[in-house]
Amino acid sequence: MHVKKDDIVVVISGKDKGKKGKVIQSFPKESKVLVENINMITKHKKPTQQMQQGGIVRQEGPIDAAKVMLFCEKCNRGVRTGHKFLTDGKKVRYCKKCNETFNN
Repeated sequence: MHVKKDDIVVVISGKDKGKKGKVIQSFPKESKVLVENINMITKHKKPTQQMQQGGIVRQEGPIDAAKVMLFCEKCNRGVRTGHKFLTDGKKVRYCKKCNETFNN
């Protein structure tokens, strides 16, 4: 997948188009990611031992990874990424627009 946990991403399509957020969790098998404050859904929770008060809870829902782009601070927008190897053999992601590498 082109995005990992703790990456800053921009949503490129859907009801939250243009919003920016941090990736909370990624699900590579389903090709989905969980982004904070994006795709908010309401869940009806029953009272349990851990959560004494039941009720309606708003939480993030998974969004398809193809609908997000990695955010580049230098370009100040969502960008396509590539992979390259550094001189020490480490594989890093980089912005295809400005050649800025992303911290992995």
